[in-house]
Amino acid sequence: MRGLPPPTWLRTFEAAARHLSFTQAAHELHVTQSAVSQQIRLLEDRVGQPLFHRLPQSLRLTEAGKAYMPVVRDAFERLGHGTEEVFGRSREDLLTLRATPGFIEFWLAPRLEDFFAANPDLQLRVTSTIWNTEFMEAGVDLEIRYGTGQWPALEAARLTRETLLPVCAPRVARGLRGDPARLVELRLLHTDGFQNGWPEWLHLAGVAGEVDGGSGSHFDTAILPLRLAEEGLGVALGRSSLVAPRLEGGSLAAPFETVLPTEEGFYVTWREGVPPRPEAGKLLEWLRTVAAEPDHA
Repeated sequence: MRGLPPPTWLRTFEAAARHLSFTQAAHELHVTQSAVSQQIRLLEDRVGQPLFHRLPQSLRLTEAGKAYMPVVRDAFERLGHGTEEVFGRSREDLLTLRATPGFIEFWLAPRLEDFFAANPDLQLRVTSTIWNTEFMEAGVDLEIRYGTGQWPALEAARLTRETLLPVCAPRVARGLRGDPARLVELRLLHTDGFQNGWPEWLHLAGVAGEVDGGSGSHFDTAILPLRLAEEGLGVALGRSSLVAPRLEGGSLAAPFETVLPTEEGFYVTWREGVPPRPEAGKLLEWLRTVAAEPDHA
């Protein structure tokens, strides 16, 4: 079988199999009985097997038909549930926030309980993106971006001020003994797409000539480098706003005193000249308030 059969054929098969009647299926689908019969034959030709036993006074599913029926029914149910989930809610109370996976995992998720408690009637939809695009997609109320705050056609409010610092599992930190030169013995874990990274930090620490700033493993989000660092599989260069909870909780340690300031940070953005609607304004105000709290920025 090549490709997916047309949805019309599948819907006709599902109705006929449920009723075990071409006549009743035709009535449900508002088509003629001959149209139902033709679509079933086309579907059988496509899959290469008969789906019904056509008896003088009745229909009966073949073994292939019995096996195919729950698959087709499940597919339509999943499509219906998915459509309802994405499009079924009122636009007035569905807020869409887009952010990088790392920001969602390490900054947003631990703080959302307070937002939900303060806004129990608002529905929040969070979608992820890895790279900043030139524009904000339709249907997105607010977007979290990492950079210097300058994007065409967008207004931005800064949420974090970052420093960059190596982080690793506590047992790995003990082995480094506070000496950056020992990084040559370990895997450097990189998060691509940022303006500053390992080469700049190694230069500031005075070991750029001893440790290759491009060596190690590269990833397109901050999640996996930090998880690997927690597992003792290397040393990640963390953004302070993302690693602070792990440092406080003890799953990560900062083995060196040297930190690299950067002009980049996380910003909440919205369309220039288009004030966020009131519901999105509540989320914007909450983000700015939380970010301004001590030790949260």
